[in-house]
Amino acid sequence: MRSVLTLPEVRWAGASLLAFLAALGADLLGAPSAVVVGLYLACYVLGGWEPALEGLRALGEKRLDVDLLMIVAAVAAAAIGQWFDGGLLVVIFATSGALESVMTARTRAGIHALLDLAPETATVVDEDGSERTLPAAGLVAGQVVVVRPGERVPGDGTVLDGVSEVDTSALTGEPVPARTVPGDAVLAGTVNGTGVLRVRVSRDAADTVVAGVAAQVERAAETKAGRQLFIERVEQRYSVLVVAGTVLLLAVPLLLGAPFQETLLRAIVFMIVASPCAIVLATMPPLLAAVAVSGRRGTLVKDVTVLEALAEVDTVVLDKTGTLTSGRPQVVSVTPLGSRRADELLALAGAAEAGSEHVLGRAVRAHALERGLHLPHAEGFTGIPGEGVRAVVDGRSVAVGRPELAGDVEVPGVAALQEAGRTAVVVLVDGEPAGVVGLSDEPRPGAATALAALRREVGGEPQVLTGDAERPARVLADRLGLTRVRAGLLPGGKVEVVRAEQARGRRVLAAGDGINDAPLLASADVGLVVSEGAGALSLDAADGVLTRDPLGSLAPLVVLARRARRIARANLAFAAAVVVVLVGWDLVGTLPLVVGVAGHELSTVLVCLNGLRLLVVTRREDRRARAAVAPVAVVPERERIGV
Repeated sequence: MRSVLTLPEVRWAGASLLAFLAALGADLLGAPSAVVVGLYLACYVLGGWEPALEGLRALGEKRLDVDLLMIVAAVAAAAIGQWFDGGLLVVIFATSGALESVMTARTRAGIHALLDLAPETATVVDEDGSERTLPAAGLVAGQVVVVRPGERVPGDGTVLDGVSEVDTSALTGEPVPARTVPGDAVLAGTVNGTGVLRVRVSRDAADTVVAGVAAQVERAAETKAGRQLFIERVEQRYSVLVVAGTVLLLAVPLLLGAPFQETLLRAIVFMIVASPCAIVLATMPPLLAAVAVSGRRGTLVKDVTVLEALAEVDTVVLDKTGTLTSGRPQVVSVTPLGSRRADELLALAGAAEAGSEHVLGRAVRAHALERGLHLPHAEGFTGIPGEGVRAVVDGRSVAVGRPELAGDVEVPGVAALQEAGRTAVVVLVDGEPAGVVGLSDEPRPGAATALAALRREVGGEPQVLTGDAERPARVLADRLGLTRVRAGLLPGGKVEVVRAEQARGRRVLAAGDGINDAPLLASADVGLVVSEGAGALSLDAADGVLTRDPLGSLAPLVVLARRARRIARANLAFAAAVVVVLVGWDLVGTLPLVVGVAGHELSTVLVCLNGLRLLVVTRREDRRARAAVAPVAVVPERERIGV
């Protein structure tokens, strides 16, 4: 991240402060008035030219900007000889603007760090086994790349060959490299360990998780929260009232014979202390800080409105496969029917699943490849969301998916697999049942603990929504301590569950992965996609991406959103109270200009710092959490590479 001193706003604010201090010192040392005034003018110009320009632009758009009010007040103070007070106003106003720029820059730094993760080149393996180097930005789905020790993975994909440890810390924050074997998914930007991996790219370069979440977080910094938009709408009307009040405070006393300078000073003080600078800045700093913190923890959200919605959620719905489970199902049985052999059945199923994005389909295909089977070419691939896939293999129509694909026909072996808590995948050839493939997917490590924490934070039992059969879903739910399970749901059925909860006044948080869950994520108040199985459609439909420990991230994310909301509310209350107190003092008594300037502008600085406090506090908490984890034994390099 570049130094904050390089930000233009910080440089101008610093220069204005130096000019102010020089003017103050010169005045105290008895320097000629021309020198003192010249230094104060430099302070005004250095710190005020940009707010003045922005204010005039807003005026040209028929909007009254707070920046312009502050500059008018500073110039008016100088006009009656109050150079010190006007200079202090300019300095503190410029400083508060610089603080906001620093906070936004810190958020953007995380975005650029994500964009820098992907390597510039990739080693692509052609069909004849030859290798060539291409720009990583030009990778397309289906290409095979070689990732050698120490290199970054150039694209999202699935490991075809090789065993290694992949360091995901730059993307997810996970400090321990993950053992990676054939069939595992890897993400662009992660770092390969000591082994050589051959990876089949599953997404075009523009659709990788890194590229997608970077674009999402970029939008987050540009989006304003609902509360912020409301405040800015009110600000326009309120600023007009401030100007009208200032004119009245100036005109009425003068008409009644009051002294000009005293009346003008009171009007200037009113314009300053009544301006809603701190109120305008009360909401965005804590929400932007929360966006940055969530990104540091491995959850990247599209915009700050997601944080607002997360603070309100009271209902959670979760997909099963790939969300509650590891998303790495293993084939545990292959049961052919009739005269077919197991390998023949598996080859047909693996060929038909060639274009599938679902983790079960990828598991079936990976198992067929691991067994060294020749997979025929499939044509006419069609994905049926929530049900399975269809394709033409060697001239035969092959369907692979849920038992419901067989219609009313009871396929032998399905009931036994489901009773044992396994997932049954049927294979139909030319419309007739040809066999059953049984798969098992273990719960994510720490899933039960994470769900208990989520239950405490949200105040309700998470629901499991799955297209799997009732029995396997119940077995998994019992292992995780969950009781609310809705099984056998198509994507539309999951949406109906969410709509029913929303009709009851609930705010729903949904988490899932894969193309099947895109409707679910889009319909929920907050939809978060698990990056490991995310497709382009689910990434677009989701409000954020879970790149690290999907279940373990949810409860801390809700806590973070609610903390940001509390800080925003506290900022609003504090800023409003300062305005009321200072305006009352100015109207009822005599509020010194320097006190009004200091009180108003310092309140603006304080609400910015209070928002930034979320960055510091959460970083300290994260360090304590990491320190509480038992250290992992370090294996000497010679042992790792088998020397």
